[in-house]
Amino acid sequence: MDVLPRWRGGPVLFLDFDGVVLPEDVWRCPGSGPYVASPPGHEVFEHTALLERWLELYPELRIVLSTHWVRVLGSVQKAARRLSPQLRGRVVGATFHSGMDPRWFASLPRGVQVWRDVCRGAPQAWLALDDDDSGWRAVWRDRLLRTDPVLGISAPPVLAELQARFAAMHRKHETWP
Repeated sequence: MDVLPRWRGGPVLFLDFDGVVLPEDVWRCPGSGPYVASPPGHEVFEHTALLERWLELYPELRIVLSTHWVRVLGSVQKAARRLSPQLRGRVVGATFHSGMDPRWFASLPRGVQVWRDVCRGAPQAWLALDDDDSGWRAVWRDRLLRTDPVLGISAPPVLAELQARFAAMHRKHETWP
């Protein structure tokens, strides 16, 4: 059963957490929360301020969470609470929702998870930030910006590409009726 998304149309950013706004190797310790297992010197959600700065230029852009944190924490609201208030205010949903079987959903490659949500939400323009490129078919692969598993969006080539993609997505969105 598919639940209708809270937001349809407009520009959308599909946002993974691990390997994007924090290093990929993050674990959750009951009672003390998530921590970066390796490499040393990194923090949980260390790149959210960087993402915030870039999104300030695009106030109409909404976020759909494409992270397994939604399943692990039990809801999109609980996962979104891990983000800053500025980013949290842009979150309009997740690729996973309560009407889905979690085991079935987890068995789908990330690209298929995102594409199913694109079909549901019908964004006018969209981009996915993820370090996982599994299941991305050639026809949608240009919508994926693959990030560095440790440095996430802060890796200089990724950051440069992110800036270019946001600008292109914004121009495309402006020209549509």
